[in-house]
Amino acid sequence: MVENTYKARLVEYLKKNLRKKYPIETLRIALVNQGYMRSVVDEAIKVAVNELAREAPVIKEKPEIEHEIISEEPLVEKNSFWKKIVDFFKR
Repeated sequence: MVENTYKARLVEYLKKNLRKKYPIETLRIALVNQGYMRSVVDEAIKVAVNELAREAPVIKEKPEIEHEIISEEPLVEKNSFWKKIVDFFKR
């Protein structure tokens, strides 16, 4: 029971800080430096990430890409620098 509440508090702490956009590695290092066992921290991170993933909204539709033509003028193909040099020496 104590182990379960201990890990649950870690999971809540991790979820709160992951929502604030703290990197997982930074949180892991901070908790290990505070004296938490690495294995317990890793398990809590897995649980927290899975719970946050379940809470995330699912995107059901693909976004539509809209485009518009800015100019009606036809594009003029320009000769490259090397093409100009080759044409110069062909004369």
